[in-house]
Amino acid sequence: MNGRQFISRVRKWARGRDLAVRFVASEGPGSHGTLYAGDRKTTVKDRKKEIGKGLLAKMLDDLGIDATDF
Repeated sequence: MNGRQFISRVRKWARGRDLAVRFVASEGPGSHGTLYAGDRKTTVKDRKKEIGKGLLAKMLDDLGIDATDF
């Protein structure tokens, strides 16, 4: 899964929980940006590149998303 797909899936997950989601590309170094879901946030690297398993687990943890729900 790449960064763009991750953001899309977080939006879908949040819709079912009535949470606001926004991605701010200017909040991050280089091609990174910040993804907000409710009152939590995580950094998303280049939206075109693949996200490794370890980083994906950390990003889900940052947002409080159980991997089985995702």
